[in-house]
Formats: sequence, structure tokens, C-alpha cells
Amino acid sequence: MNFREFSSLIFVIGLSLLLLALIKIFFVEQLVTGGVGASILAAAPEQVGTANIVTSVVLAYRGLDTLGELTILFVAATGAGLVLGQRRSGAKYDPDAGFILRGAADVLFPFLILLGAYIILHGHLTPGGGFQGGAILAAAFFVPILASPASPLNHRVSSAIEGLAGASFILIGLFGLFGEGDFLVPLFGMGEVGDLFSAGSLPLLYLAVGLKVGAELAGLLAHLHEIEASD
Repeated sequence: MNFREFSSLIFVIGLSLLLLALIKIFFVEQLVTGGVGASILAAAPEQVGTANIVTSVVLAYRGLDTLGELTILFVAATGAGLVLGQRRSGAKYDPDAGFILRGAADVLFPFLILLGAYIILHGHLTPGGGFQGGAILAAAFFVPILASPASPLNHRVSSAIEGLAGASFILIGLFGLFGEGDFLVPLFGMGEVGDLFSAGSLPLLYLAVGLKVGAELAGLLAHLHEIEASD
């Protein structure tokens, strides 16, 4: 048996063990104990007040994991900016895509902003939330950059929004920790499940996530485009 066959065998064995473990967790143990998912489905509407149970998991029950994901995104964007941040000398090209594409980008811009804002603000009610809405906000600023040299993105403003959004997420969590005893516990009352103003402070957390993700991705994409344009 050569090395390639041996490594393939190890991979298959490892994958088989992983699948068996997943089957045990998601089928056998849930049949016996009901599983964590069933407990969250039963308790989340009363404890958190979200119509979208995924939001209660992302921002309440495993809110520290979400903070870790935001940190990873920040480190990744910072690292990419540092690695690719050196402008290269060479002939510049004109990235103007023409009147039709410029016009389409200008028309799409407000609709993408509205769509991103809607998905962020309704993340506790319907599928979506800060990460998805933030990606759409980033696209709203990046599409015009692809169509025209003129960029609607102000790097100083986006950096300020990114920093304030990240700080707001942590501060809301600390208010819950010192006020209610748990980090990221929902504040301001639960409200009526299914109403826009419900789930306490969780919509504010999603707003912070959406603004941070949108500002980071838009800034990184715009920076990479500037580097390419100066190549």
C-alpha cells in the first residue's frame, strides 16, 4: 500500500467515525433525551422572545460564539489588508464600466441598502439577520465601485462604524452581565413574540453585527479594488 492509498484509507475511516458520531448525537441521543434542540424550541419564545429561534441561539444561548465569529472576521479583514495593502506600481487602467452598468449600479444601490436593512432589522422574526444583511450592505457599496471609479464608500466613516458596532455589541453584553447576571441576556423586556419590537435587546445586537460585517467587508473589497486599479 503506497502513501496515497494509506492516506485515503485514513480519511475514509475518520469520515466514517465522524458520521457515526453525528448519527449518535442527532438521532440516538435525541430519541432518548429529546436533545438540546427540543429544549431550546420549547423555552426560547418565553426566555428570549424571538419568533426566529435561530436568532435566540446565535445571540443569546451561544452569544459568545457569535462574538468569536466577529473577532475572527475582524482579524481576517485586518490580516488581508496588511498582506495586500502595499500598492504596486504600474500602468493604471480605467475601471469605468460604461453608462448602462453605472446607471444600473446607481439604481441598485438604494434597493440593496433597504434590503440589507430589512434583513438585519427583521432577523429576530424571519430567516436572516446581521451576517446576511451585512453582506448585502457590503454588496450595495461594492457594486458601484465595480461600475465606476467613483466610490460611495468613505473609508474613515466605514472604519468608525465598524469600531462603534463592535463596541456596541460588547457593551450590550456587559450591560446584561452586570444588570441581569448573564452576558448578552436580552434587555428591555421580551415583548410579544412576532412583533417588530420584541426579543428585548437582540435586534440591537443584530444591528451591531450587520453594521460591523457590512463595514468590514465593504472596506476590504473597496481596498482590494483600489489596489487592483493601481496595478
